[in-house]
Amino acid sequence: MNNTEMIIINSYRDFEALAGKELGVSEYHKITQQQINQFADATIDHQWIHVDTERAKTESPYGSTIAHGYLSLSILPYLWQQITRVNNTKLLVNYGIEDLRFNQPVVVNSEVRLRAKLHSITNLRGITKAGIKVILEIKDSKKPALEGLLVFLYHFID
Repeated sequence: MNNTEMIIINSYRDFEALAGKELGVSEYHKITQQQINQFADATIDHQWIHVDTERAKTESPYGSTIAHGYLSLSILPYLWQQITRVNNTKLLVNYGIEDLRFNQPVVVNSEVRLRAKLHSITNLRGITKAGIKVILEIKDSKKPALEGLLVFLYHFID
């Protein structure tokens, strides 16, 4: 269950009021072998450590398959939408990722969740540039799967 209430953002001012604050934590999401296999198919990345469950049992230092690092990264928007709802926008652009670090692999059937903080907010001639500090936590692990700064451009309706 989500540890915080969903934050509703309707304008730049709503965002600005949250500067420097933790925005919330998503629910846990289980990374399954099916999801890993589908990601491998979509990205044409079929490394054995991701998709060969039998080989991974004997040859992987983790004893099983692991999620692609980019799979872990790609679920952040899904988890972000559990923390915030941004209304009154005509466009949202993924602008960048800064200081991204993959800290440890996500072993198949692990559960992950997103912790997000509004790191920075800038008004670029009417476009809201939001820097969100993200940490993808792994259930029952002290070390997160990844952390970094996601940068979004929100074009609010005037």
